[in-house]
Amino acid sequence: MYPFIETIRIEDGQIYNLDYHTERFNKTRAAFWKDCTPLDLREFISPPTLNGIHKCRIVYGKDVEEVTYAPYQMRQVSSLHLVVSDTIDYTYKSAHREELNALYAQRGMADDVLIVRNGYLTDTSIANVALYDGDTWFTPAHPLLCGTKRSEFLDRQLIVEKDIPQICLKDYSHIMLFNAMIDWKRIILPINEKHLIL
Repeated sequence: MYPFIETIRIEDGQIYNLDYHTERFNKTRAAFWKDCTPLDLREFISPPTLNGIHKCRIVYGKDVEEVTYAPYQMRQVSSLHLVVSDTIDYTYKSAHREELNALYAQRGMADDVLIVRNGYLTDTSIANVALYDGDTWFTPAHPLLCGTKRSEFLDRQLIVEKDIPQICLKDYSHIMLFNAMIDWKRIILPINEKHLIL
């Protein structure tokens, strides 16, 4: 079994979304180890005293195995290539990314891929997405991974879950990427031939 991962944003010593990370961490552990006791990730994180944004990476199985910190630089994404996989499964955030990496390798000249499963939009290789119809940001109801930022944005009613068929892309004007390290409206692309390569 591959180890699982939580990636947590730490900015100027402040830990972001820790409750959401702890919840997912314990749900994953409970799914694979029925007898495990819930743990509080606060007990394992000692934020760097350095200024700026750092990525805290927690590797775990039944127990926490490793905690590392590294300066973070957001990846620039200005174009996406649609790729299809009806078999990909990334329900749990793990070190096993071979399927995602194989799809990412199909990006061609684009910066990342937007993955379609069974005719519906899911995620990019690194982020959840939301699409804007001029009024509301909708996020795919069945993502590859239920991200912690996605959970936060749903709780804050910034986004709404909806099945988004690939054939309905034209109904939306923009697509936003977000994850634990990429916050609200940091990456927004117009949905057109330049930015979204079909």
